[in-house]
Parts: sequence; C-alpha cells; structure tokens
Amino acid sequence: MKLLDRYVLRSFLEPFLICFGGFLAIWVIFDISDNSSDFIDAKASLKQVAGYYFTQLPAYILVCLPVGLLLALLYSLSRMSRSNELISMLTAGRSVLRVLAPLLGVGVLASAFCLWLNWEQAPHAESIKKVAVNQIKRGKKVGEAEAVSAHLFRDRQNNRTWYVKRLRPGSARLDGVHITQQDVEGRITRKWYAARALYDPRLKTWTLEKGMMVEFTPEGDIADTDHFPANSRTIKDWSETPWRVASSELDPQGLSVTELRDYLIFNSDFPAAQLAPYRANLADRFALPFSCFVVVLIAAPLGIVYNRRGVAGAVAGALFIFFGMIMARGFFMAMGKGMRVDPLLAPWMPDIILGLLGVVLLWFRSTNRDLPSLAFWKK
Repeated sequence: MKLLDRYVLRSFLEPFLICFGGFLAIWVIFDISDNSSDFIDAKASLKQVAGYYFTQLPAYILVCLPVGLLLALLYSLSRMSRSNELISMLTAGRSVLRVLAPLLGVGVLASAFCLWLNWEQAPHAESIKKVAVNQIKRGKKVGEAEAVSAHLFRDRQNNRTWYVKRLRPGSARLDGVHITQQDVEGRITRKWYAARALYDPRLKTWTLEKGMMVEFTPEGDIADTDHFPANSRTIKDWSETPWRVASSELDPQGLSVTELRDYLIFNSDFPAAQLAPYRANLADRFALPFSCFVVVLIAAPLGIVYNRRGVAGAVAGALFIFFGMIMARGFFMAMGKGMRVDPLLAPWMPDIILGLLGVVLLWFRSTNRDLPSLAFWKK
C-alpha cells in the first residue's frame, strides 16, 4: 500500500470509528429506552439484557454501518478539501479516482461484511427480536424457538396434508400428528394418526408412534384400519422434513439465504403471489449490503468541495439522498411483495438508481466539472 493510500485511509478511519460507534450507541440507547419498562417489569438481570442486545447486534450493525460510512466520508473529504490537501494531490498528478481508490475499496469490504451478516446473522436477529422480550418476561432463554400450536401444512407435490397439534421450529419431533393422503383427483386414500412423529435426518425416515393408519375406498368408505405394531411405524418414502412442515409459519424477514432458497424450492408449487415476499427478501439479502458501496459512490464526490458553502450543501445533499434511499427501499420492497414489480428486481432498484447517480457525480468530479445544482434559476 502506497503512502497516499495510507494517508487517505488514516484520515477516514478515525472519523468512521467515531461516527459508526456513536450512531450504534445512540441506536442501542433508543432501543433500551423503548424496552426499559418491559425489562423492569420482568425483573430482567443485566446478563439477560446484555444477552438480548448481543443477539440484536448483527441487525444494528447492518443499519448503522452505511450511516457511519456516509458521515465519515463527508467529514474526512471535506476536511481534506478545506486544507487544500486534495488539491495538492490532484496537482501532483493523481486523478480523483486514484485518490478515492482506497475509499472505494473500503466500500467493497463493507458490502462484503454486510453480506456476511445479512446471509444469516441479521435475519435471525430480526426473527428473535419479535419474541425475545416476551421470553425475558417469562424467564426463558433469549432466542429459544417458540412452539407452534394447531399447525396445518399442505404438501402439493405429494398431495399430503399435515395437521400438527404442536411443533417447535428446529426440532425433529412433532406432537399430535394427523396426516391425510389424497390421489391426483383429490380423493382421500389413506390417513395416519400418531401421538408423535420423529424425523431421522441421517436416514431421512419418519417414525410414527402410538397411532394407526386408515385406508379408504374410492367412494370414501373405510377399507382397512391398521394399528401400528409395537406402537410405532417407520416410513421411508416421504420427502417432507420438520423444517418444511413448519415453513409455512416462517416470516420471510427472519429467514437466512439458505432457508429462503429451501422454501422457494420446496414450495415452488405455491401461487406466485404467496411466494413473492420470499423472493423479494431473498433478493434483499444481496441488495441491502451493496448499499454500503452505493453510499461511498454518493458521498465521495459530494465530499470533495472547495468552499464552506459547498461543504454545507454537500452534507445536506448526501443526507437527503441517503434517507431517500431508505424510503425508496421500503417502497420498492412493498411493490415487490405485492407483485407490482418483479420481486427479484425490486430490492435492487434503489441501489441501481442511486449507484448510477453516484457514477455521474463521480464523473463530474473526475472531469473537474461543477456538480449539478438544484437551483434552475437565479434571481
């Protein structure tokens, strides 16, 4: 790494750590103030509260990192502009892109780090958040999967309908199982009743305990009743897994990339409107981290200014664009989930639009042109 790159990075890293750490602390403080009454009512210990915020840290970092990048870039570049350091670099023969190269690299690394967080850690933190406070109130461990009662799952590929009295996501055990098999014409051919169903992931088999199987004629009459020998029966040819049975109860915002892909594969026969939120969230797992690089593209040219009025305008413009990006992301996500826009394209639209804007602004700076002004007329 050359001396120029080290100097630019050193000028950026200090304000970045301050801005990122400060914004993260503010975010946590606001959340504590919002949940403090619940923690007090539950008589939660400091360890429980710390455990809760430790589980939420990936989601908080995902929100605070782009803001920290934006503020640090504006501060460091505007300071270097006011002290004529950037002008000295440019007059020494270095192009704007060469000066900004280490900062663009930081944007790539930040996007890669956010992609890692958004692959699994941050979505699971979002799913835990909805039940964590209630778990603290009940004295349960934060993050423990909540049981689901009276769950119904329809496997359209195999024409089987599962009713489960009680299941816990992530567990291989289902309690109170009632399984109905139908033929291609919708006639019931067989039913299984069991007190418990246990899945063996190694052998990919189901063991039904304390139950029976009932066969039906094409007319719907009972043809035969078979009570399980030794109170159990092992079935080897079912493709369902406990995760797939429980998947219809899963919120797409709390699913990792792998879980979203599995859901879309196993439930590909669902209506397109029902799958749209899952497709949109899968695309968002990749589009959201890329916003870090988009922030760098926007903030870098706006941070290069040559007068005090330019600094104020650049900061206001960058913040306006950033919060516009947040609003646009929510708008396009809603459009994608509602099938108004292709669900796989909708989360990328804010990044594409603002990324192109950042490239245009960077081109203006690279060619030594004045940035476009919002003032279309003069008094």
